Amino acid sequence: MKFRTIACGRPLKLVVIGAGSMGRGWIDTVRRNPDCELAGIADINLDAARDAATGTGSPDLPAGTGAPELPVGTDGVELAQQVGADAVVDVTIPSQHYPVTVKALEAGLPVLGEKPVAATIAESLSLAATAERTGELFMVSQSRRYNPHVFALKDKISALGDTGIVNTQFYKAPRFGGFREEMDHVLLIDMAIHPFDTVRFLLDADPVSVTAEEFNPAWSWYRGSATASVSFTMTGGIKYLYQGSWCSPGFETSWNGQWRVSGSNGSALWDGDNDPAADVAGVDSGTAGNGAVSGTTVAEPASMYDSPNVSIAGSLAQFVSALRSGETPLGEVHENIMSLVMVEAAVRASTTDSRVYIDDVLDEAHRAAIEQESHPETREILASWTSVRGALAGLPQQARAREAPAG
Repeated sequence: MKFRTIACGRPLKLVVIGAGSMGRGWIDTVRRNPDCELAGIADINLDAARDAATGTGSPDLPAGTGAPELPVGTDGVELAQQVGADAVVDVTIPSQHYPVTVKALEAGLPVLGEKPVAATIAESLSLAATAERTGELFMVSQSRRYNPHVFALKDKISALGDTGIVNTQFYKAPRFGGFREEMDHVLLIDMAIHPFDTVRFLLDADPVSVTAEEFNPAWSWYRGSATASVSFTMTGGIKYLYQGSWCSPGFETSWNGQWRVSGSNGSALWDGDNDPAADVAGVDSGTAGNGAVSGTTVAEPASMYDSPNVSIAGSLAQFVSALRSGETPLGEVHENIMSLVMVEAAVRASTTDSRVYIDDVLDEAHRAAIEQESHPETREILASWTSVRGALAGLPQQARAREAPAG
């Protein structure tokens, strides 16, 4: 999608909306980025915004070293307009992602938002159409893509020939307390979007259908199902198998999970924390060492993909770069929605004990988005999408139709 760029020789002025724990992380990240200027902080709790401005309670910003004079407010979009901000960073709760993003885009403000895109797929589709209508960038931060090992693994996969199977195993035992331990579908909804998004990036593939099972061991301290087994069929016939648990103490995996990718020429492994390795047929093991079996090649140092900007710092850096260059970033709303769809489809497959087809989920959400949308031009854009999958994958079909040759 084409979007408005911002050409200026100064740092971009950003307002962060949301001053909770994640908001504090974003505030500190904006402060550290030399291409950005923190222009204001908004939160429905004005005291929280003031505390975030001064650095009160921030482990990364000692008290007294903040900016007590920084503008604060309860409405982030109005604050951004008042201070002449270039864009906003939305770190509100998921139920507020839709109204905050619509208001910002309509005010001419690009948005970098925390995942998920919105609370529902229907709202997410409306946000994609709103971004088309306004011509403003809406990017969703999938911060775990900004990991040098993920880029190294993607490079290794390119040598495996035809990819057939991808496995992720995720076993942790965190005791969060609070809302997570009371959530339904807690693992799938609160955590699985990270590996689901990562596999799409690694394979340049999207989901076609899914089966899933959720359950809770007798010793689980979660009310909802904290364990899941999920099988996706991806485009190209690739199988993606995810097994995970949030109540499995002992021999815990990385927070990124453990990955295995199998192709026609070999396999690649990633433990989630260190450089991935590949075992490719016909490759001399050379000086792999470290007990490597014949044919194993250890990944080049991940520093070749590294930069000072990882995790949310990577998201912010790419958002700024996209606004300068016009190059579509990772996480642009159209590209990102399928990751949320994978979560919704997996939950539905588990709940109904059936195979769920992704296009059925998209079509249902598309109808709901058209019905719920109040802006006539946004509704018109949504209605022009004869294929939701096609609209999310490339040039909007409305524009495609205008450019089609006559006759």
